[in-house]
Amino acid sequence: MKLHLFILATLVAGTTQAQELDSIKTLNEVKINAYLGEQILISLPATATIINKAQLEQRTQNTLLPALNSISGVKMEERSPGSYRLSIRGSLIRSPFGVRNVKVYYDDFPLTDAGGNTYLNLIDQNTVKGIEILKGPDGSLFGANSGGVVLINSSSSEKTSEFSAIRGSFGLFGQHFGVQNQVKNYEYSFNQAYQEADGYRINSAMRRLFFQTQQKWKYNQNGTVKFSGFYADMNYNTPGGLTAVQLVENPRAARARAEELNTGIYNKSVFLGLSHDYKITNSLRHYIGISGLVTDFKNPFFTNYEYRDENSYALRTYLELKNKETSSIKLQWNLGYEYQRTKTDFINYGNQAGNPTTIRDADEIKNFNEFIFNRFAVELLPELKIEASLSLNFNRFNFRTLPQSPRQDAGDGKFDPTFIPKLALSYLVTPHFSLRALVSKGYSTPTKDEIRPSNRIINTSLNAEEGWNYEVGFRLRTSDERIYADVSAFYYRLDNAIVRRVNASDEDFYVNAGGTNQLGAEIQLNANIIKADARALSIDYYNAITISKFEFRDYFIGSNNFSGNMLTGIPKLNWVNGLNISLFKKLNLFVQHQYNGKTSLNDAETVFADSFHLIQSKLNYIVPFNNVKLHITFGVDNLLNEKYSLGNDINAFGNRYFNPAATRNYYAGLALKW
Repeated sequence: MKLHLFILATLVAGTTQAQELDSIKTLNEVKINAYLGEQILISLPATATIINKAQLEQRTQNTLLPALNSISGVKMEERSPGSYRLSIRGSLIRSPFGVRNVKVYYDDFPLTDAGGNTYLNLIDQNTVKGIEILKGPDGSLFGANSGGVVLINSSSSEKTSEFSAIRGSFGLFGQHFGVQNQVKNYEYSFNQAYQEADGYRINSAMRRLFFQTQQKWKYNQNGTVKFSGFYADMNYNTPGGLTAVQLVENPRAARARAEELNTGIYNKSVFLGLSHDYKITNSLRHYIGISGLVTDFKNPFFTNYEYRDENSYALRTYLELKNKETSSIKLQWNLGYEYQRTKTDFINYGNQAGNPTTIRDADEIKNFNEFIFNRFAVELLPELKIEASLSLNFNRFNFRTLPQSPRQDAGDGKFDPTFIPKLALSYLVTPHFSLRALVSKGYSTPTKDEIRPSNRIINTSLNAEEGWNYEVGFRLRTSDERIYADVSAFYYRLDNAIVRRVNASDEDFYVNAGGTNQLGAEIQLNANIIKADARALSIDYYNAITISKFEFRDYFIGSNNFSGNMLTGIPKLNWVNGLNISLFKKLNLFVQHQYNGKTSLNDAETVFADSFHLIQSKLNYIVPFNNVKLHITFGVDNLLNEKYSLGNDINAFGNRYFNPAATRNYYAGLALKW
């Protein structure tokens, strides 16, 4: 394998502060902004995790997978370059690809559309400065979801500029330019990124061009206006799943006719958001944000050639009322509203040699989601916090066949107005140890791709998933802040679970599968083993354990009873641990190990993916030149050269379950930061 190293000597004029990789900072007084205001994480009455900028930079430069998979309860997969799946606490069974059943916000604007889909793979990982993950259903503030919420931030408080490039195995190449600055009360950031790869398998190439900006103007001491937007042009080929026999014969092969049909995804999207935050009085604050997403989407596939024209817009607004900070009992009340509408035109053609032929079906679907939310938080004592929140959700859709369709049909679907409550409390036993407990309702309506799956039959009979989640946990940190632990245990009883099935023509459809019993435990540990001394040596260790006893309940397909079977796609044990070693703040070595347990690939629990150990490492060396620092990076993925699939097809037709991941591969990169 030839690795290409090169030096980029182009400097952009500017006076910004040089930055360097810091050690893991989760041991300090970390604060989270997810719940409509800044709160200290250790006393937060919810199960949440923060991935900061330093943690993101420590991982590989070409994907978010290592960072997200280092969080207990979170599972991110890449079936081929660019083809991501993301799940939180077992929400994977609904996702043949993409992100479903998890609500995602980008710079406080909804990225998940009203149809329930999220194009997370459009975002370049180098432009992400922080991620907050809320685990378990959190619909009382964020609308319908039964998996969790992810909040992505593209801006940080640092003044920095960067130009970086990476080259690696299997045709990997990427470059990123970013600048972030502040002039008086005006903050701005610009990012441009490009990434491509040939992929390990035949017909698995990808390419992504990404432009992004955020502008923030604090026009007076009480008011702030923020703009955030991006443009993404992404395409990637999909090689398709292999059978167990094909996997052994040639793991790099694609499914038959994949190249001939040019199977893949072509996505061009523009996302724009504008918000206004104003402090009316010392006690009263108002926020309003509007956003929109326009997508041109093409998917040549084995069974057809699908074209989508999508446009979405959203409104989110709320009031916040607080009493005086000096009050012995602190109160906060929020009343808000969120509205989303997505219109999608689906046109399905025949696929001949990767080109569309005659129209088979053409439909228009409009999805409407809106909810009113109400939150009340009280701090009765400095140690005791109680939060109660409730949302009233309205979800509906309507559809009609387009004039060019050979058939004519129209109709609508409406789900009953649904209350989604949550009650949570935390108690700070000592300044370094807190207990928490919560109960919340999960509720998730079918996505537009489940209402109109690849069999192109509008399914109005699907019911929304709903259930109750019960959870307890604790957080602990030592007085010297060198050890931090977060432990939670939960029981989630879900009814009307939506499950993907595949018909004899290899087309998707979805059914309500009775329910699931999801009993789980999550352990997150971060420790500073050696604190920086005179030799400037520091060693940080982290550990994430996910234990999942997830089973189907009352699940019948015809005469088959799948009750008691383990949940498809979710291993019973996932264990991730890592080590970060820093010397003189110049040399940094990061190593991450992931164990993924044996995983059931069909509802009948007759086909399994073997367990595997995945080791990734990254070495970074900093060479300072006055105010500019050159970062030289070398990394290895799949160090043990494991044979595994990072994203299997579940309930696959023709026993094509397996999407082999790359063997041992390498990358090297250079970055100029100033």
